[in-house]
This record gives sequence, C-alpha cells and structure tokens, in this order.
Amino acid sequence: MNPKSLIYLLIGAGLSVLGLGRGHSAELVFAKDGSGVYGYKDTPILPWCGYHVHDPDRPAPPRVDPGPPLPPTPPPSDALVLFDGRDLSKWQPTAWKLVDDCVEATDGDLVTQDSFGSFQLHVEWLAPANFQGPWYNRGNNGVFLHGLYEIQIFDSFNEKIYPDGQAAAIYGQTPPLVNACRPPGQWQSFDIIFLAPEFQDSKLVWPARVTVFHNGVLVHLNQEIHGATGHRIVPRYDPKVTRGPIRLNGHGCPVRFRNIWLRPLEPKLPSSLQLRSAG
Repeated sequence: MNPKSLIYLLIGAGLSVLGLGRGHSAELVFAKDGSGVYGYKDTPILPWCGYHVHDPDRPAPPRVDPGPPLPPTPPPSDALVLFDGRDLSKWQPTAWKLVDDCVEATDGDLVTQDSFGSFQLHVEWLAPANFQGPWYNRGNNGVFLHGLYEIQIFDSFNEKIYPDGQAAAIYGQTPPLVNACRPPGQWQSFDIIFLAPEFQDSKLVWPARVTVFHNGVLVHLNQEIHGATGHRIVPRYDPKVTRGPIRLNGHGCPVRFRNIWLRPLEPKLPSSLQLRSAG
C-alpha cells in the first residue's frame, strides 16, 4: 500500500470515529495538485464561489510569517473583560479548567453569560505543542459569534485541512486571505469586528459581516457570512437572531485561552439598506 493510500485510510477511520460519516459517504480525497490538502468532493456546491463545501481543490491561502508572539494586548478602557485569567464569572458553568492563568478546553463548550449584537472581540489562544491525539483534533477549537458563526481555530501551521476549515476560516464558507498561523505552543490572537445580521419580518435584509486579524495580519475584510456554521452543508440563516453569546468550541484538544475582551458596537446601517428596509 502506498503512503497516500495509508494516510487516506487513517483519515477515513478518524472520520468514522467522529461520526462525521453518518448519513453520507464522507469520501475524503486529496487535492489534484499534489499539495497534500485533503477534503471532500461529495458535498454541496457553495453557490457564491462554485467550490464544494470543504473542497480540497479550493486555492489554499498563501503562508505568511506573522512575526514572534507578543505579550497580551491590554483591553481598552471601554472593553468588557470576559476573561483575565482569574475566574470564569462571565461564562456559563463549564467543565473547562483554569490552568496557569489560562482557561483550557476539556469537554463541552465555554459560553458567555451575556449576549451581544455587533462587537469588536479580542481572543488569545494557544494550541498545545506535541499534541498526541488524532489529526482532526490538532489545535481544534473555534470562536462562535452569536454562538452560530465560527471563526476556526486549528493547527494550520502543520495540518493540511481543506481551506475553508483551516485556522481563521469562516468555517465551511470562506478561507482566510492568508495563512498567518504560528506553530503549536506559541500564543496567537484573533481580533474580530463583527456586524450582526438584520432581519425584517423574519427575512434577511442585511447579512452578518466580519473583519478578522489573525496575529495582527488581515485575513478577512468586511466578509459576508452566509449563515450558521455546519459541517458538509450549505449555510443558511436559521435561527434568525440579531444577538447571541460568544461560544468557544471544545473539540477534544486542550487548547488554552487568555485575555478575552469585547467592545459592543452600534454601527449605522448603510443608507441604501435603510431606505430598502423602510420601503
């Protein structure tokens, strides 16, 4: 058996363990260009780009070096500090644990007590070095905006997962502009400006949009979010909410977090949208 076939079998076995193959063939394939990127071709087509969901042949973002890790970024005076290393009072009860002034993912998710509309969010995270678990848990976590829209956390310094699933991707929708990942064991940061969707009479009139900096590098600029995050599906806006919590997604890997803060925003809708909504 050649090495690529062996890798294919091992990855496929991992998917079976995860239960990701339930209800579909979950046929994992490698990119045609020989890059080693893996993903799916038996998934729906994303209508705005023409690629399959989790398509290995979607162009992979170029790699850039974001520079060395920096000290924690101090919160502005008007920020709501969600986690400063001391306690989890701003979060719902959780099995996650406090370790060395960080919170470490264990079972389940970490969800804020409060809900937010539009906001600026700062999150610092660290994927463990020398992780011994399976490939699909390597640095795997995620920042869910409104608890619905995921900015992916993953070890994309090493792992060649499908582009719309790599670190800083809007998972299952849009890859980052560049791969700005640092190696596991080094602190990384997301700075996220999120504009909440707007609905009128249960109809979407303004999709959510996001601008993201990964380790200080711009990776999304006013990017439309096409709906709630899912695996192997075309996203849609259901449920229709304009406020929601921040959710960090435990995924079998002890990813650590520190220094999380948020600034609520009240952006004005574009005048064209206001007129359309008024009509």
